Amino acid sequence: MNKVILMGRLTKDPEVRYTQTSNTLVASFSLAVNRRFVRQGEERQADFFNIVAWGKTGEFCSKYFKKGQQVGIIGRLQTRTWDDDKGRHYITEVVAEEAYFADSKRDGTSSNAAFEESFGATMPGGMDSGANITSTSDFEVSSNDDLPF
Repeated sequence: MNKVILMGRLTKDPEVRYTQTSNTLVASFSLAVNRRFVRQGEERQADFFNIVAWGKTGEFCSKYFKKGQQVGIIGRLQTRTWDDDKGRHYITEVVAEEAYFADSKRDGTSSNAAFEESFGATMPGGMDSGANITSTSDFEVSSNDDLPF
């Protein structure tokens, strides 16, 4: 099974392009996902994931997602390779199959309502990796957190 679930903040607005052969919309963006634990005396660390959204999902992301916004992405990992005059290149990215808002626009504070509506308050089994993750609130980012970008 190849399934990825991420919640983080966009590092910039999605970039849109169209394929040459079928004129299909492709939106690309990077998501900063805070690590769960912070070592004492250190700043919070984040991992940065490249996200690619095709078709209607890409159209939704390009239209509604903006830099700094917290979003939830469900998709799959994909690796690609290509050759050019600089040699062979490899990239691993997340292909978004579903995209959700994770910020509340009503009160300006962070909310996981859309994420919890889609997945429930308890994470699916097998997700805790021994870390005792019991709800999506374990992933909440307060509006006072410093963004890593």
